[in-house]
Amino acid sequence: MTNPAELLRSLARTRASLDGEEVTYWWSGDVYSWAPDEPYQRVFGFEGLNVARLVQDGAGSDTYQLLTREAAFYLDPVTREILETWQDLPVVHVWNDPANQKWRPFPVPTTDLGDQVCFSLEIPLSYPSPLPVADYPVHSAGDTYKALELFQFFADRADLAGSAPSVPATMSWTRMSPWLPWMARGQRPGGLTYHCRGRKLGSYAEVPERTRAYIAERNPEFAHAPEKWTEPNETSWTYFRKLNPHA
Repeated sequence: MTNPAELLRSLARTRASLDGEEVTYWWSGDVYSWAPDEPYQRVFGFEGLNVARLVQDGAGSDTYQLLTREAAFYLDPVTREILETWQDLPVVHVWNDPANQKWRPFPVPTTDLGDQVCFSLEIPLSYPSPLPVADYPVHSAGDTYKALELFQFFADRADLAGSAPSVPATMSWTRMSPWLPWMARGQRPGGLTYHCRGRKLGSYAEVPERTRAYIAERNPEFAHAPEKWTEPNETSWTYFRKLNPHA
């Protein structure tokens, strides 16, 4: 892994599969609240999955499309049951379709961990909020959406030295974000921190049965990756706007 194209290829084998086969990542963790002069609080458990298909942009190209859908669910922090309400408010789970990315060679941050390699992706986000305060005063934290997504993907060096199109991997994910729209906290100072860890599964069938059943009942298409590129990406904020166009 000595140049950006080789680094990206190694990341692609870790995050997905070079042969275009579907790859499922599953993760679990917790969501914490923070606000000035208030203690940190674990408000939700969190469990989710992403089903991805990697598509090469032309034969021999060093650029890729990562086609994905992702679903994730807010859990009771103690019982770990999927929540339908929170403080008498309806919970809006994560149904992001699509959640696509375009990749081209770049100096992927890596850390040598001896027998393992860690690929780090640090993604600061700042753009006009899909939920302007004037239109969503109860559900919007501000007119600019700002968040920080921190990913780490871990693969064995010996696996990366092989020729398989996909290698086993584990991952961690931390996210700092505003209050979720459905929490109805308006412009109150503070926000949420997500802290999760997971792994690349052998197949979608390895997703916990409870979660597969929940998806099958509500949005069964989330068991598979998209077939082709579409845009724009869905987020919790744009999905909330679809559900509440006149809030």
